[in-house]
Formats: sequence, structure tokens, C-alpha cells
Amino acid sequence: MTGNGSEVREIHVAVGVIVRDGYVLIARRPDHAHQGGLLEFPGGKVEHGETVQSALVREIAEETGLQLSSKALHPLICIRHDYGDKRVVLDVWRTDQARGEAHGREGQTIHWVRPESLQDEDFPAANRPIIRALRLPSLLAITGAFQPDSTKPEQLRAALTQFAGTSGNGLVVLRAPGLPRDVYATFAKNGLEAAGSTGHHLLVHGGPGVFTDNPGAAGLHMPWREASKLDTRPVPRGVWLGVSCHNAGEIDHAVAIGADYVTLGPVKPTATHPGAPALGWDGFRDLVAHASVPVFGLGGLYPEDLRRAQLAGAQGVAGIRFWWPQTES
Repeated sequence: MTGNGSEVREIHVAVGVIVRDGYVLIARRPDHAHQGGLLEFPGGKVEHGETVQSALVREIAEETGLQLSSKALHPLICIRHDYGDKRVVLDVWRTDQARGEAHGREGQTIHWVRPESLQDEDFPAANRPIIRALRLPSLLAITGAFQPDSTKPEQLRAALTQFAGTSGNGLVVLRAPGLPRDVYATFAKNGLEAAGSTGHHLLVHGGPGVFTDNPGAAGLHMPWREASKLDTRPVPRGVWLGVSCHNAGEIDHAVAIGADYVTLGPVKPTATHPGAPALGWDGFRDLVAHASVPVFGLGGLYPEDLRRAQLAGAQGVAGIRFWWPQTES
């Protein structure tokens, strides 16, 4: 409810992330519109009785002249944002199969831009998680158990080289919870060199001090016990901040401290955490719908689960076993 007793409107909007040759289509909102003058991903309101896909096909044709196929649309992220005077639900879908040449059919300027050039301040607040989702991979790799001499990078380099052959360049969380901070710092320094040689980007794992020790890392992934102690973002903008979450309250706190993404699980029962209750796909879907940042499903998931996770609204899947060499028989 608003202050005068009237009900706050909630608007369901279909949003298109249209990619062509590594560029994404961006429009500028008219000056007279809500959030006028800012950039946005094209799309529009879902009308009564429409599916999101049919609404997006219609809106993109009306706004840009591009022709989309609903069968070539893939879910990217769903965002709920409260502007105070209205609430919006952005249902974001991605495609790289748009046909035709784009032009601003409603007088708006449109551009094809590189995703890495997009800046938060140029977009409405509700659009900013889309930028994160566009830049993040669909697989988030987490390191598993290391050999006793953990400060040497050979084991990590070998795993990264193999991972690069199957998934291209990506983000890797350097998780080694048994190491003292000073040993981990040496380990991470060597790990950064190994990651650089294979084209991957390494996230250090732990509290804020771990990133301070390793400022060359691509970012910081925090276990919940560390994130729960904070009330502000602990790393600069421009590097990744991730948080391991297990419920809606933890997701809310991660968003409040400026997390760029969260991992959420366990989705399925896992051998590493046999006593942890699994969310199941229905519970996972409900929590993803609650989140306003990209979510990676975690816990017993493999690349084969990627499509199901994305249909549940997730960015992708995270884990150890799908890429890390296993020593078990």
C-alpha cells in the first residue's frame, strides 16, 4: 500500500537480451518516461492472457522491427524491484537468433554494445542484475580436495586446463577451507598464475581479509558464516562478490551487502553434506523467484542439470564434482 492508502501497482514486464556477434541490443528510454533518459534492455508489459514469450516477440517487433522466435528464447533471470510508486517484475529472456535489422521504431535510440561496456549507473536499478547475469557464466566451478602440498599450483593448473577444454574460460572459486590464512595466501598467489595461464578467472574464498591478501583475484566468494558478519560490501565494485546461501533470509542479506550473485543449495542430497536437508527443485524454484540477483544452484548438480536449473530461473549450476578430478574409487 502507498502512503495515501492506494495499492502499489505491480507490472509484469517481458525483457529481451538480444545478442548478435558478441554484442547486445540496448535502447535509451524516452525523456518523458519513467526513469527517462536511462538505458534499458528492450521489452514491454505482458498483456492479460499473453505468455511472456509471446509478449516479448510482440514487443521487440513493435519497438525494434526484429523478429524473434519464441522457441529460441531462453530464460536468463527474473527480477522483482520496488520503486516505491510501483513494483516491477522483469521476466528476462535471452536469444542469439533475432532476424532482421534493428531500428528504433518508437523514436528511441538503440545501440549494439559489448556487454563489458555496460555501466550500472546508466540503467534503472531494476536492470542492473541483468548486467550481472549477462556477464556471468552458466557454470561456476569450485575446487575440491587438494594433495597435501597444497601451495603448489600443478594440481590446480591441470584441472583448469581440462575444464577449459570443456567449458571455455570461466569463473573458478578457489576453496581450501583447511588452510591457514598465510598458507592460503601463498596458495592463491600461485593459483592466480595458474588461472591466468589457462584463461580462467579466480575467485578467492573466505572473509574480506582473503581478498585483501590477493587483490589480483577476480573477486571474493564468501561462505555464509563470513557474510553474516557484514553490513556493507567488503570488496570494490568492478570485482565479483558471491555469497553461499541456503534460505530466503540469507539471500536478502547477501543482496543487502551488495552481492553480485549467490549460490543456493543443496538442491539435491550430497555425499559431502549428508545431513543437510535438500531443497528439491520446487523449493529451489521458489527461492530463486525470491532473489533479485543471479543464482547458481549447488548440491549434487551437474552440467546435465543446467537446463532444468535455468528453467527454474537460475543463472546456472555450481559445484565440484562435475569438473574436479575425483580420487574416490
